[in-house]
Amino acid sequence: MARALTFWLMGITARRVEVEAHLVDGVPSFVVVGLADRAVQEARQRVRSGITSAEYRFPGTRLTVNLAPAQERKEGSGFDLAIALAVLAVSRQVPVERVARVAAAAELGLDGRLRPVRGALAMAEAARRAGVEALIVAAESAVEAGLGGGVEIIAARDLRHAVEILEGRAEPAPVPDPPAAEDAGGPDLGDVRGQPRARRALEIAAAGRHNLLMTGPPGSGKTMLARRLPSILPPLDPGERLEVTRIHSAAGLLAPGTLVRRRPFRAPHHSASAAALVGNARLRPGEVSLAHRGVLFMDELPEFARPALEGLRMPLEERRVHLARAHGAVTLPADCIVVAAMNPCPCGMAGDPDRECTCSTVRRSAYLARISGPLLDRFDLRVEAPRAAAHAEPGEPSEVVAGRVASARQILAAGGPRLEPGATALLDRAVGRLHLSGRGADRARRVAGTIAALAGADRAGEEHMAEALSFRGAAG
Repeated sequence: MARALTFWLMGITARRVEVEAHLVDGVPSFVVVGLADRAVQEARQRVRSGITSAEYRFPGTRLTVNLAPAQERKEGSGFDLAIALAVLAVSRQVPVERVARVAAAAELGLDGRLRPVRGALAMAEAARRAGVEALIVAAESAVEAGLGGGVEIIAARDLRHAVEILEGRAEPAPVPDPPAAEDAGGPDLGDVRGQPRARRALEIAAAGRHNLLMTGPPGSGKTMLARRLPSILPPLDPGERLEVTRIHSAAGLLAPGTLVRRRPFRAPHHSASAAALVGNARLRPGEVSLAHRGVLFMDELPEFARPALEGLRMPLEERRVHLARAHGAVTLPADCIVVAAMNPCPCGMAGDPDRECTCSTVRRSAYLARISGPLLDRFDLRVEAPRAAAHAEPGEPSEVVAGRVASARQILAAGGPRLEPGATALLDRAVGRLHLSGRGADRARRVAGTIAALAGADRAGEEHMAEALSFRGAAG
């Protein structure tokens, strides 16, 4: 009997898996048990070929490999290296005690090379919690795994190199330093001409992390505005970088050796399914989680399928996603600013002073009815974005607006401005007049506090509440 330790991803968290290898006399065979999916079952061929290519002997007796705990379904190719080390240990070709004290996570090529796997950062963090001496990974995964801290990362080129490192006959491959910080870059808000009210809504959304819905005809600049929102958000702090990197790595979207340093901007097509938005049956993060700490832009909002839109209710309210599928149940982070854009009618010309709308009343009502009332209520800011003149004056650049946003966030983090009695009285009158729900009233309070923070005030007055309420019924 020999044991090795590895991990598998459930959502964005790495779960511990013990690989047990057992040899008995009998007809030569190689069996993998422990609720392994097809990719893990195929590891038998990769491990057999990898061991032979590394010039080690594959056992010629009855070999059984168990992935424990057996009641949890396993998937992926990251078990290959741990299975190969367990097989070599049980056949006494590598020290059993040394293999048992480390963890391994890498895919094995037929020629014995190690390939990177998704979720290296989460696995390194799990290895630290498990108290192992080191984690062996492919050289391409070493930079990402090293971000977890607290556990030695051993970068190996192939299976033979990994064994020689464990035996003390070789040194690990050098691990490069994490990449240097990138410039902020990206499109600048100063490129947008006109649209003062939409720009104001964008600034409020950035300062208070409010969800925003823009309504306007095609070509009015809604997408242009949304794509410039990340440029006025504060840079990611070190903890947020690790959060975002962990999510993108678990989704398999992170290039080896990289660290996410910019706030994400995700813009799924309106044909995206509910699984693509909130997470699929294999518990991989959806678009709303991939936009964590950044922006999720949903253009042509009414064109999304109804189940996909209704699946956003919980992320918009609680900034997290709870997935319960056949593979298990996980909670994924989804703390992002949701910016949506839509036309005022199917043809997009309703309200345009220069062009006539060709939609019937019934058709327009059906179009607007695709956005349910509960979903609409979760957008703190709703603003109309009319067609802007091409010769309009450009607005402030992102750098200037970002300075105000950063200052407002500091005020809000310290407790934020309190509502004055006049602001509270104004809100009470508006609840009946605008038919605000309890959620809508609470959102109006928060928006008023954000507006006051942007003004540098320590109290939110009537003027701040009046502006906040003006954003509650502008769209739809």
